[in-house]
Amino acid sequence: MKPIFPLAALGLALAACGQPAHKAETPRVAAVAVTDAWCRPTPNGAQAGGCYATFLASTDDRLIGGSSPAAGELQVHEMTMADGVMRMAQLKDGLVLPSGKAVALAPGGEHLMLTGLTQPLAAGQTVPLTLRFASAPEVTVQAQIRMPAAAGAATAHGGH
Repeated sequence: MKPIFPLAALGLALAACGQPAHKAETPRVAAVAVTDAWCRPTPNGAQAGGCYATFLASTDDRLIGGSSPAAGELQVHEMTMADGVMRMAQLKDGLVLPSGKAVALAPGGEHLMLTGLTQPLAAGQTVPLTLRFASAPEVTVQAQIRMPAAAGAATAHGGH
């Protein structure tokens, strides 16, 4: 009789050399980071106001709207030039947020439009904005109410 033990040990050793078991890939959870949120101050009686922020999505997504207690509605808008006239229009399909690429809203371009203001947006205060995305969960931020930062502010005093 031949011993079985050496054959069994060889079989186990060969089985251990096989391909490693594949782990199921965990799907990436959609998330959007929102930074630098701010809104322009509005005069008393204004019905609308503009807000801006920077977005960084972990996966391809779209900003589709939002809400704020300071307004009846929060829409995503763009500014375009047509026949020498600047026009503003709602982005009905939302604003594309490519994965890993920062998208900054700015005066004169894409922005958040608060319509049906319930109160003036007063400089020095903050306003909550709840932002909705096609895939990612809602994000609520506190937007500073302020005037836009001056372009080139660091060099505005000629190096002083």
